[in-house]
Amino acid sequence: MVEEALVRVRTPFFPLYSEVRALLKIWPGFTKEAVLTLINALQDQRGTPQNPVDWTEPDTWIKERLSDENEALAERIWQSSGKQVNPRYVYGSYLFINSYDLLVTDVHGIYHLTQSGEGFLNNEESIVRAIDEIEGLPQLLSILAPKSPVKRSDLLDEWGQYLKERSRVGTASAIKEALWRRLRNLVERGLIARNGNSYAITDEGLKYAATTATEQEDPKAATLRAIKDFNAQQTQQLRDQLSRMGSYQFEKLVRDLLEAMDYEDVVVTKQSGDKGVDVVAKYQYGITEITEVVQVKRQQASLNRPVLDQLRGALPYHGAIRGSIITLGKFAKGCKDAAIYPGAAPITLIDGDKLIELLVKHEIGLVKRRVDLIEVDMTFFNERREIGVEASEENELTVDPSALID
Repeated sequence: MVEEALVRVRTPFFPLYSEVRALLKIWPGFTKEAVLTLINALQDQRGTPQNPVDWTEPDTWIKERLSDENEALAERIWQSSGKQVNPRYVYGSYLFINSYDLLVTDVHGIYHLTQSGEGFLNNEESIVRAIDEIEGLPQLLSILAPKSPVKRSDLLDEWGQYLKERSRVGTASAIKEALWRRLRNLVERGLIARNGNSYAITDEGLKYAATTATEQEDPKAATLRAIKDFNAQQTQQLRDQLSRMGSYQFEKLVRDLLEAMDYEDVVVTKQSGDKGVDVVAKYQYGITEITEVVQVKRQQASLNRPVLDQLRGALPYHGAIRGSIITLGKFAKGCKDAAIYPGAAPITLIDGDKLIELLVKHEIGLVKRRVDLIEVDMTFFNERREIGVEASEENELTVDPSALID
């Protein structure tokens, strides 16, 4: 099954493995046709952008929108999975299960668990690893490792290039979808950690990225780990340097960051009479230009709501409609709640971790060095061996049958 598969990244709607395993316990005994009929019945109820269909409460919509066998199967999926698998979103798992023959049908069209399916259900390393390699998950971990932490958008170029070489996926939207779904999968398995919009490879992820299906950890693991450790050290050194900067120098660093983020007319205000505002900048949203004010706090302590209220009160003085607070420390819960208070001017909160992330992304106070790892592409050679075998078979078939008759 898996060993013979040479086509990479074949599953378009890549599922969570927890959902696949749940369905491998539920679908045996049902016909493949029944599962597909349910999927089609749900997809036919898509709604419109003006009147979308809400699928968040299966306890309610299963009885309202389905009947007979479809209702029974949807209810079975929802209840037997401990209400973890929403029947509306099983199409990706359906494609995955059939693609890798984790379930196969008998002469009556009824699903049965295969040996590979049982191995996947039991998290058998050889089965899971072989599928992961076909779907490009170790490669995605290798792309992420030297960049961690990073936003999804910063992985798109390399991941997109990989997909173009190893799959039929080519459109920008499909590349983004494939990336997002695989990141979800890796986060659930603890190989990647997510913090807000940022992703970072874990130690387990490093080991997994550097291990092939046929061998244990190789020198690639040490290389990836060294890169991660070095970047972590440099990130801490950057944080230390920021804490030593004078207030005005720190404000100028924030100015440089905003300019790198495409803000215009960025001005560090005077030391007095600024109403608590340290930086004023303009930003273009489509055809609209807005003014934003920034208050910069270099201290490590948590900031409370009075700081936010002061900045919000200064917006009219500068003709601004929104503001930001940037600090090396953290924000208290009351400050976070007030930042998004309904009806009030929005205030963006950038804590120390987020500031470091932005500085790294825009290369303010540091530089990025490119590191290239070269690896023999075994798929390249395997595919050509297959082509050679096929050619040999074709040559054998061209022999005159009469010559074989005694």
